[in-house]
Amino acid sequence: MLTRSFWSAFLAMPLTVAAGAQAVTADSNGAPPAVVNAKSAFVANGGADGGLFPEPFSGDPNRGYFASLKALRATRTLEVADDPGQADLILEIHLAAPMGPTHASKELGSADALPFFKLTIYDRRTHFLLWTITEPIEIAHLQKTHDKNFDEALAHVVDDFQALSKPGAGSLYPHPPARQSNWKF
Repeated sequence: MLTRSFWSAFLAMPLTVAAGAQAVTADSNGAPPAVVNAKSAFVANGGADGGLFPEPFSGDPNRGYFASLKALRATRTLEVADDPGQADLILEIHLAAPMGPTHASKELGSADALPFFKLTIYDRRTHFLLWTITEPIEIAHLQKTHDKNFDEALAHVVDDFQALSKPGAGSLYPHPPARQSNWKF
């Protein structure tokens, strides 16, 4: 038979967990305060998966890193630090090429996976993961279109980060709704 002290402790656990959860205020966009209050960030090169350079994308595996570094500096949203020890946030940019089905049968509802950018945001002081932003690179058939879609997806990542880092109840991701018209249901 379970004792009264066991049930008291068991019922108090959710209250203890809830008390430690992050508070989301009315003027918050749901982003961690460390992201919203950051003044500087260090951009880390998370690399790129194999098989993406020089085809379908021109350049080399560092292209996404250098382009994101340039774009973040241009936004002037926050200072881009040269040393991770001088930054509030660590932004790791990675270009992923997931393996997916390559056969024509989609009986199980799966689709061919698209390469995508993944921006992982860490708190520099605690090394905790704060947020992850992903953005697919749309399919193309020509090298020129592959490169345009690469640049466009990276611009979306930077825009999404800017939206996330602003206080207020605005949209965290401004881009997906604009592209939903291309989706076929």
